[in-house]
Amino acid sequence: MKKMVIFLIVSFCITSAAYGHPPSDIKITYDSKARVLKAVIMHNVSDVKKHFIYKIDVSLNGKEIISHAISRQNNNINQVVSYLIPDANAGDKLSVEGYCNISGKLEKGIIVPK
Repeated sequence: MKKMVIFLIVSFCITSAAYGHPPSDIKITYDSKARVLKAVIMHNVSDVKKHFIYKIDVSLNGKEIISHAISRQNNNINQVVSYLIPDANAGDKLSVEGYCNISGKLEKGIIVPK
């Protein structure tokens, strides 16, 4: 019985990891005049209600400034978000981290342009 329970747990973990995957890329832009960060989180899925980007964190110079929970992905290809970041200055680092609801995450960053 104990072996069966261990087998089922291991099988579930392997199956979950096989169907879930982290975002493949994050494309980030920052408009210094408008002070708006835009992120396009690439995450190809077949069903946006079951497999999606569920959370996005934004950091400014290593400090988390936004944590955004999401209930479903925009479409089957990506999740697009925009945030007003009034405290970002030229030379600062903005990072965006996207989390898959099944398995994995990806973080990318940019330096704020002058």
